[in-house]
Amino acid sequence: MKFEIFDTRHYPMLDVREGYGEWAASYEGTVLDVMDPRLLNRLHTVDWPAMERAVDLGCGTGRTGVWLRQAGVTTVDGIDLTPEMLERAWDRGVHRRLEIGDVAATPFEDAVYDLSVTSLVDEHLPTLSGLYAEARRLTRTGGRFVLVGYHPHFLMLGIPGHFDRADSQSVGVESHVHLTSDHITAGLGAGFGLLEMIEGVVDEDWTTEKPKWSERYWGHPVTFAMVWG
Repeated sequence: MKFEIFDTRHYPMLDVREGYGEWAASYEGTVLDVMDPRLLNRLHTVDWPAMERAVDLGCGTGRTGVWLRQAGVTTVDGIDLTPEMLERAWDRGVHRRLEIGDVAATPFEDAVYDLSVTSLVDEHLPTLSGLYAEARRLTRTGGRFVLVGYHPHFLMLGIPGHFDRADSQSVGVESHVHLTSDHITAGLGAGFGLLEMIEGVVDEDWTTEKPKWSERYWGHPVTFAMVWG
C-alpha cells in the first residue's frame, strides 16, 4: 500500500537514493539501536557464530555489519543503493566486499552465504517479492534469512522514516506499507519457511532517547524481525 494514505506529518518526501544520500551524514546519530540491534539480540533461531559467510542487503553505513562481526560472523559482504552510505561502511572496515546496487538484483554468487540479512530496508521497496527471491538465491540450503523491518503499524500511524536537514526542516524518505501477510506471502513464495518472528515496541528502553514517543506511543510496535530458513 502507498504510505500517502496514512501520512499525518506531510513532510516533503525524497526518493530513496536522494534521501539516503542526504541522510548519510547524520544517519548514525538519528537511528536508535533499540530499532534493530536490540531485536537481533533477541533472536534465538540463529546461531550467529556458525554463520561464517553473510550478505548484508541494504547495508547502509555498516551498522548491521558491525553487529554481525561482533556476534561472531566471520565474513560479511554488503550492497547498497547509495554511494554516500557505502563510503561510511567502507570506513568501518568490517565488510570484505561492498557493491553499489539493487538489493533485489545483486552481483553475488548463488547459494554461497550461510546468512542473508536486511535491516530497515523493506519499507522503501514498492514490492517484497524481489527481495525475498534474491535472499533465497543467495542463501545456501540450511542457511538463514533475517529481516528487520520498520513496522507497518507504525507507518500506518503516519510516521515515515525521516530526518532533519541542517536548516531543521524535517524530510521523509519514500515508504511503502507492507502488511505481515505480504511478508508471509513473499517469503513462502520464495521457498522459505518462517522460523521466528518478534516485534519491538515503545517501552522503557525508549524513554531516554525518545521521551515524547514514550508518552504518546507506549506499547506500539515500531520494528519487527523475522527469521526464515
